[in-house]
Amino acid sequence: MPREQPGPTADGNGNSADRPTTDDHRHREPARATDDHGHREPARATARRWATAVRRWIATAPGTYSWLAILLVTTVVLHRMSPAFEEEFLRDRSTNLHELSQNPLRVLVASALWIDGGRWLPYAVLFTVFHATAEHWLGTLRWLAVAVAAHVVATLVSEGVLAWAIRHDHAPQSAATTLDVGVSYALAGVVAVLTYRVPHPWRYVYVFAVLVVYGIPLAADGRTVTDLGHFTAVLTGLACYPLTRNARERGGTKHPAAQ
Repeated sequence: MPREQPGPTADGNGNSADRPTTDDHRHREPARATDDHGHREPARATARRWATAVRRWIATAPGTYSWLAILLVTTVVLHRMSPAFEEEFLRDRSTNLHELSQNPLRVLVASALWIDGGRWLPYAVLFTVFHATAEHWLGTLRWLAVAVAAHVVATLVSEGVLAWAIRHDHAPQSAATTLDVGVSYALAGVVAVLTYRVPHPWRYVYVFAVLVVYGIPLAADGRTVTDLGHFTAVLTGLACYPLTRNARERGGTKHPAAQ
């Protein structure tokens, strides 16, 4: 009689040993789809979400980023000037005593559109962290009111003290034409007003740190009227508390989450 060919054996569960079981199929996962560059789709989706969030952050702080764009243009213009011409050009737009006595409104506006030193990138970071946060929270008009108040009050106080010092021979007459441009007074005021955005008890830590950072230069031996201006701007920002009350009650400006 012909010999029987050995057939597949069965395991204890009645499954053929040569045939994959249901469990084998269950644990096999199809390979994830990738794009032409071999990147997984979830990574691309994450990048899209980040890009959408960045666009919304910028679009909802139009004042901050319009100002920053102007500063970028003026910084590029400064880099194309010779050092001697740049100094005279900026001096004509400085909020010094001479220019303030001639056309105060013009120089108060013009001085806030230029950066002395030509380093734009650090201001891009500071504007994003502080100005954009304050604009999202307060709205463009109230944020701008805080920035303008800090810039104007700090300028007038610091230059007023300088005028007193010149009049009483504590400073030379040449100090009336010093170069004084920049956005640091407005920034200091906005940094200070964000105190009211920080929840308790961290608010006291934040305001203490702000007062120390801006107060130490004023207490040092080599203090200048600019240091006085910065500290005045901080006090002005803290005095803008009434502008923050409605924003605090509604929890700040809410934006839709990035999809």
